Amino acid sequence: MITWVNGMLQDDPAAATISPLDHGLTTGDGVFETLKVVAGQPFAVTKHLERLARSAVGLGLPEPDEHEVRAGIAAVTKADPDLAFGRLRITYTGGVSPLSSDRGDSGTTLVVASQPIEQPAPSSAIVTVPWVRNERSAVAGLKTTSYAENVRALAYAKARGGSEAIFANTVGDLCEGTGSNIFCVYDGELVTPTLESGALAGVTRGLVIAWFGAVERDVPLARLAEADEVFLTSTTRDVQAIHKVDDRDLAAPGEVTAEVARVFAERSAEDIDP
Repeated sequence: MITWVNGMLQDDPAAATISPLDHGLTTGDGVFETLKVVAGQPFAVTKHLERLARSAVGLGLPEPDEHEVRAGIAAVTKADPDLAFGRLRITYTGGVSPLSSDRGDSGTTLVVASQPIEQPAPSSAIVTVPWVRNERSAVAGLKTTSYAENVRALAYAKARGGSEAIFANTVGDLCEGTGSNIFCVYDGELVTPTLESGALAGVTRGLVIAWFGAVERDVPLARLAEADEVFLTSTTRDVQAIHKVDDRDLAAPGEVTAEVARVFAERSAEDIDP
């Protein structure tokens, strides 16, 4: 694992430290991005940095210095050029602050870290959870470090045989996973929840819509059980077929899912920064 903290590169994660007063640690006051690394190269850097900036501004943090973030990415990837498949995470927080919800004035914290991960399975199972996304939250649509509800939901799903938890929102519409977007196929039509549902504007989600096409529509959670095909998208999953939704088995990948996965693989291989 390689880490870069406020301009300093460390190949020992135990030596890379931030203050115990960092607001990202004490309150979750921060934003982050996760990038896929393939053969030592991070994918879709520009789109991820654009979303990092949107999330920071939406949370009320100063917009991160793009040149500094890119320098951190370059330093980490250069230090581990043989990383075959991995995750690179950019974390940007409110920095050292009082032990309260108030922010301090000592500046922000920027961390870039990478680590190898296993290739995702070709298909997986998902579990709907009894908690909801608040589409009217102050942080709806922002990729913040306040991930406790995702940790809780994912543990719930894994205890029931799933690799991802799926949320509805407060009005009962299908929303998203803890770290993924969801697509459903109904009578050949590819549908994904709207961003107004509270779902994050996933980078892979956006590329699938641009490269393949999908209808963005509010979908009642109950209709998930009627889908002919289901797949997830995320930075490290790319397009992952779903073979089980709660207790319902599905053939995976279905015809549409397989074609989306093929198109995504081809287009992403052509351009490392689409």
